[in-house]
Amino acid sequence: MSDTLVAAPVSWTRREIDQQPETLRATQALLSADRAAIEAFLAPLLARPELRVVLTGAGTSAFIGECLAPWLSARLGRLVEAIPTTDIVSAPALHLRRDTPVLLVSFGRSGSSPESVAAVDLVDVQVAEAYHLIVTCNAEGELAQRGGARTHVLVLPEATHDRGFAMTSSFTAMMLAALSVLGGIADMDARVPAIAAAVEDVLTRTDALAADLAGRGFDRVVYLGSGVFKGLAREAALKLMELSDGAVVTAFDTTLGFRHGPKTIVTDRTLAVVFVSNDPLTRRYDLDMIEELRGDGHCGALVVVSAQAGDHAEITVRGMADAADADLLFPFIAPAQAFALHVSEVLGLTPDRPNASGTVNRVVQGVRIHALPA
Repeated sequence: MSDTLVAAPVSWTRREIDQQPETLRATQALLSADRAAIEAFLAPLLARPELRVVLTGAGTSAFIGECLAPWLSARLGRLVEAIPTTDIVSAPALHLRRDTPVLLVSFGRSGSSPESVAAVDLVDVQVAEAYHLIVTCNAEGELAQRGGARTHVLVLPEATHDRGFAMTSSFTAMMLAALSVLGGIADMDARVPAIAAAVEDVLTRTDALAADLAGRGFDRVVYLGSGVFKGLAREAALKLMELSDGAVVTAFDTTLGFRHGPKTIVTDRTLAVVFVSNDPLTRRYDLDMIEELRGDGHCGALVVVSAQAGDHAEITVRGMADAADADLLFPFIAPAQAFALHVSEVLGLTPDRPNASGTVNRVVQGVRIHALPA
């Protein structure tokens, strides 16, 4: 028998977390190359003040909308709504307006989830004037095959079609795509190099911290963030729930909302993570909660993620002190993904397939799409 140690194969989940600086750059390069066609489709629509813009998806894909809707609303000077496909499909009468034109921006890693396809179909039937911007990572998926004058499909680089169970690089790539095409491709051309560099740097510097925290055996983890970071906190909580196969209880909230009951989750076995905004006003509320949690002394550990060196944060995103919060979404989520991966490994799970029972799947199964009432 050989005494040579054979290294364990690197999981797809690990590769997909680590590849994000590359996939972000590749995604922006693709959009930049297709800029003329994208703007020809979107510019006339966004010039119409009566147009509804709805960001949609299921699970992690829905949280892209939750992250971006507040920022895009402010950026575009119009209401941008985040409505999950699961809400549209289950209660279309509550969310669709026949006489109000809509641009449905659909996010889908596979592009074949039953609700994703059904939501597009429902909007076409229930709205007189419907347009579709489809952002997907899978050229072979059902959404990628959609066509017509009222539809524009963005298929992102193949590497973003994550093979692991939990969406990581697909989440950040689709989020970047929407931020770019709706907020300004030329503007993002200038911002993506700093974003990608920050993701690379934070992944390198914080992996040891993520591994150490995973080894401490917290049974509860809460993520807190305000503004765009509320949606990110939700995604971080889901990532840990998925990769721990539900073994770790997770929660999310805003820093102001946390006091109104959810703070009861805090025990000496709880890890609290706070994403600190660069917005001066929002940041004050984040820092108040950090001060309160430190003063209480009840949680097992507190991790502050900030772009400001003066915050003495456990994770400082360097070179982004003047960045918009939308740009911080990418380096802020990276260490949360790495932490979830390490927890999965500490628990002895297979990160690419953490749910051994098969009750939860990479592409959702078991969904029955019911016909609309006559």
